[in-house]
Amino acid sequence: MIRIFRHYISRAYLWLIIIESSIFFASMYYGSYARFLFTESWYTQEDMTIASSVFSLVLTMCCLGLGLYRRTLSWDDYNLLARTFVSFSTAIFAVVTIYYLIPDILIGRSVLIYAVTFAFLGMMISRHLFYRFARLDQLQRRVLVIGSAVKAHKLLSLNESFIHKGFKIVGCIQVADEQSVVDEDYLIKSHKSIAHAATHHKVDEIVIALDDNRKFMPLKELLDAKLSGFAIMDSMGFYEREQGLVSLDNITPSWLVFSDGFSQGGLRAFQKRIFDLISSTLLLLVSWPIILLTALAIYLESGFKEPIFYRQLRVGENSLPFYVLKFRSMKVDAEKNGVQWAQKKDNRVTKVGAFIRKCRIDELPQIYNVFKGEMSFVGPRPERPEFVESFEQKIPYYQERHRVKPGITGWAQLCYPYGASEYDTIQKLQYDLYYVKNYSMFLDFSIMLNTIEVVLWGKGAR
Repeated sequence: MIRIFRHYISRAYLWLIIIESSIFFASMYYGSYARFLFTESWYTQEDMTIASSVFSLVLTMCCLGLGLYRRTLSWDDYNLLARTFVSFSTAIFAVVTIYYLIPDILIGRSVLIYAVTFAFLGMMISRHLFYRFARLDQLQRRVLVIGSAVKAHKLLSLNESFIHKGFKIVGCIQVADEQSVVDEDYLIKSHKSIAHAATHHKVDEIVIALDDNRKFMPLKELLDAKLSGFAIMDSMGFYEREQGLVSLDNITPSWLVFSDGFSQGGLRAFQKRIFDLISSTLLLLVSWPIILLTALAIYLESGFKEPIFYRQLRVGENSLPFYVLKFRSMKVDAEKNGVQWAQKKDNRVTKVGAFIRKCRIDELPQIYNVFKGEMSFVGPRPERPEFVESFEQKIPYYQERHRVKPGITGWAQLCYPYGASEYDTIQKLQYDLYYVKNYSMFLDFSIMLNTIEVVLWGKGAR
């Protein structure tokens, strides 16, 4: 993993982006040669260089937006061909629009057909090789876990669902007096010291996963391993790097005090406000026809006497309440029996409401909240006061998610499906805390780009 502006990115996927971007560039550049193989080309080398750069950039961004470079996708979510088809279709439309708006880089349809064909074949070959070789043990970091109790056991299945597994746990070392729950096959029993075991098993990294660090920590052996050249990290840092979350099972007040990140205010707040205004304006320019059609659809279904919008009290930055604006997707009397979670196949949801919730169109009026400064474009989703009061009493550090403005989209929405229980809230909180800790313009842009996948695939909608 590599850390860019405090956000962790898989080196393997970063290389895949670079390789496939180069393939896309070459596809357009040499697609021109294939088109004019026996005739004189209409274009100069400069024309093709510019056109190839545009083609590569647009197609790469579309693939990013559809999650084709997101490590947290599992095989069940992946659907390579479907995502590739949507990515290429979107890219073709965008490229044709750009070529039309900027006639100086206009490329003929025949050249574009060659370019798309070569790009698709090149991408399929690169993916085949990537999935074949990226899973080789030689390309995975070898990790030794110190501990064999509950926290160590959870690490063993940490990356099982990932398409690309960045590490392999070679074993666990049981420390004195710690009760082991790890499978016997994972226990490393015969070792002179931690450093000796790490050397014997050709370890790249040592991760400390003890249920009680104060009671079981083998400081002398860990110091020896550290000075012998082995990288050592705690389970908090390991979860943050590998899963993009702040683990609530491992968090302590001292870790919060001494960890990096959690910076707010100053220039950072000004930059985020400018980003919010620009992003919301662009979204409004693109989505205003959808907003008008949605308003008309709600009117036609419910009648002109029923409201189009729905105002609901939510908790914002620094726990200050505000009214969030959404398209009404439920019946007017949806909460006549009190506040409740939305459920699958919820009979309170209207037919139009079911569609706009699935496509996240019901969230579009929140652009107004962003312009007012009550929300940000990217941030933790705002929750209702009735739920917040309960969560703050039951869930440690829940109030920390209110250190930043809530957002239309967020890191938790990207990484975790719709939450409709206290358990789901805990899981999403871990991603929200990661965002609060590691916020940057880079992370905001990455989340905004990948939200396209959430909208098109209907991930997490209910």
